[in-house]
Amino acid sequence: MVENDTDMFNMVPFPTMPAIPDLTASTLRKAGLGAYFRPSDLEPLGITEPRLRTLVRRGTVEKVAHGLYRLTVADGSELDAVAATCARLPNGILCLLTALQIHHIGTRLSPEVWIGIPYGRRAPRATVARLRVVRFSDEMMTTGVSAIRIDGVPARITNPARTIIDCLRLPDLVDRETALEATREGLRNRHVSTSGLLRMARACNAPDGVRRDLEVLNA
Repeated sequence: MVENDTDMFNMVPFPTMPAIPDLTASTLRKAGLGAYFRPSDLEPLGITEPRLRTLVRRGTVEKVAHGLYRLTVADGSELDAVAATCARLPNGILCLLTALQIHHIGTRLSPEVWIGIPYGRRAPRATVARLRVVRFSDEMMTTGVSAIRIDGVPARITNPARTIIDCLRLPDLVDRETALEATREGLRNRHVSTSGLLRMARACNAPDGVRRDLEVLNA
């Protein structure tokens, strides 16, 4: 389940958690913890490493990889691997085929989670999901990027217009048929507008061929 959360960085601080006997997976979820989390995500809840180890022993949470945990009350969803990836890589951005899937644009599904990271950053090691790592400039790590939540996990994702433009301007990563299908469906279902796509193409410094494609599709 995807939850819009445009003000996630201005949230009211979490309340102090009760004594350990009262902590359950449901309590933690209601306090705002996502289905997957890192130990540092527990700091606003006042939960220390020793308390986390106690929660693991009691079966309240489970360790799924180094530095990554899961609430046992969380039901797996179709975006389970995406949520786990976002918890593991909070500074990455969901992009391209994964972003298309989340925005419900086009029919192309990918067994990998497509995640964008800055140039010069070491590629993360896959743990709970197969990753397709894409490198972007610092500017492209923020242009057309929105904040959301996936199964309660804070995440960042390229918005529909940025996602479509990326598909069109990166033919080495996304085949032309997939990119054009996404563009047509995005326009048909009003996820995007031609003017919005043209603005995003300029913001992304897309090649002239991308703008010509948009003009042809809108003819």
